[in-house]
Amino acid sequence: MIIRYALFEGEIHPGQESEFRRFVRERLVPLWTQFPGAEEVRVLDGTTRDEGAPVYAMALAIRYPDMDACNRALQSDVRFQSRDVTGDLLKMFTGRVHHHVFEVNEYAPA
Repeated sequence: MIIRYALFEGEIHPGQESEFRRFVRERLVPLWTQFPGAEEVRVLDGTTRDEGAPVYAMALAIRYPDMDACNRALQSDVRFQSRDVTGDLLKMFTGRVHHHVFEVNEYAPA
């Protein structure tokens, strides 16, 4: 299993936090949950961090069974549609968005 993260490194414009989060919930989550092969979609809203750590306003985590499924999603029409909508979201954000793919290794607590 893999998880592809979109990390929103930076800050939501002051006073637009609620609008930003509502936009994500109402306009983007419905698209992200349609990505072919996606098994789970999580939106993580940044709250606190260690002193001196970079600011991450949000992280999007989409779980796929394997890299082939992820690649199919990246080529899908709905993904390109979501990229267009994300352009409007970024008008409320200063920073950069970068993507990372992680292979998942799960361990249960003792």
